[in-house]
Amino acid sequence: MSFESELSKGNFLIPKCTECKKIVWPPMEFCDHCMGKTSLKGGDFEGKIMEFSRQNDNYFCIVEIEDSFRIMAKMIQKPHIEQVVTVSKCGISKGNYFFEVI
Repeated sequence: MSFESELSKGNFLIPKCTECKKIVWPPMEFCDHCMGKTSLKGGDFEGKIMEFSRQNDNYFCIVEIEDSFRIMAKMIQKPHIEQVVTVSKCGISKGNYFFEVI
């Protein structure tokens, strides 16, 4: 089970080190801190909107997940700084990761 194979199925899982318990981002097979093996952790991860911009009717946000790493995500409704969100949709399109939050 790899991060990309799960993401391509629409599953948002976070790699976490089995040794030191650090969240590893960008996703890797081994921890960049202790070189321990990582495993994928599932859940309803909450994030906080740090910044956002708008293009036409779409909003794009920088979201900090688990106080650890940031992703860029699309949002349908107007976001607010520090708003708590969860990943509602994710995947890979044309070789690029995509995330949507609510």
